[in-house]
Amino acid sequence: MKSLSIKKQKILNILKANKGQAISGIDIGENIGISRAMVWKYIKSLKNAGYEIESIKKKGYILKQSPDFLYPEEVKNGLKTTLIGKNIYYFEDIESTNLIAKQKAHKFQEGTVIIAETQYSGYGRMGRTWESPAGGIWFSIILKPVIPLAHLSRLTIMAGNAVMECMKSFNFPNAPCIKWPNDIIINGKKVCGILTEVNAELDAINFVIIGIGINANNSIFSPNIEDSATSLKSELGISINRIKFLQNLLFELEQEYIKLMTLPFSKMIEKWTYNSETIGKQVVVRMHDKTIEGVAIGLSDEGGLIIEKNNKEKVVVLAGDCLLKYD
Repeated sequence: MKSLSIKKQKILNILKANKGQAISGIDIGENIGISRAMVWKYIKSLKNAGYEIESIKKKGYILKQSPDFLYPEEVKNGLKTTLIGKNIYYFEDIESTNLIAKQKAHKFQEGTVIIAETQYSGYGRMGRTWESPAGGIWFSIILKPVIPLAHLSRLTIMAGNAVMECMKSFNFPNAPCIKWPNDIIINGKKVCGILTEVNAELDAINFVIIGIGINANNSIFSPNIEDSATSLKSELGISINRIKFLQNLLFELEQEYIKLMTLPFSKMIEKWTYNSETIGKQVVVRMHDKTIEGVAIGLSDEGGLIIEKNNKEKVVVLAGDCLLKYD
């Protein structure tokens, strides 16, 4: 796990607070109780971490630009949450944020976020490979909700709503939408996937891991997915500020989580349905042991997809691959 030391974080906070005005190494040192020479060493280390800091003779240091890395210090700076993101762990390259979250969930607090710049073994539903190159947003959240195990799918619906709220701040030529159960789609291509995993005993949930992968500024995909995947950068024509996007998403996730725990789930279904690409469409849902075809007519109280078959029989599907007729 990577994070700035307390001293470096204090120096960074001072530089940010000065808002482009030079501050001397002596003043910085006196502020946090270290020598001018140590300030210089920490400044050098911050530069090596990607911070653009200008040194002006006889005046001091100016922070010109922060790196495009999802450092915990950057994400927390301005983060408007009280639970989600209170604790953040950052990795440059790991196997999977979900795997780390599952390993540490028993001892980590609820709301802990695991972030990676890249994943070399990212995965989605049914263990499928999820490409996670630099420029994307790959993270997992540890939650410990007091809800019945049967309501687990509600958390995926909740996360989809939160992602869609964040998308509203952009002017997309083609509006994003949700494809059941866990994909955010733009112009028929996947831009975001949501993976919900649970650790439970009987009907008691110990913890839930929500993994979210967003193709943000990455725009090159391997041949096997280049026709089915897109990115925010590709759709908007410009790169996004990943730190601000993640901050907004963590805030929206917390707001949706509060609603999930305090309001009727029907409110969440209404929002999800409004943004859905699935409801009202002819679908084919493939499960391990069978396939169901029909019209998707809504969500159940558990978060499952309600399908009306050709014989008018209605069935609820809690998990499976949902293909729309245009797929």
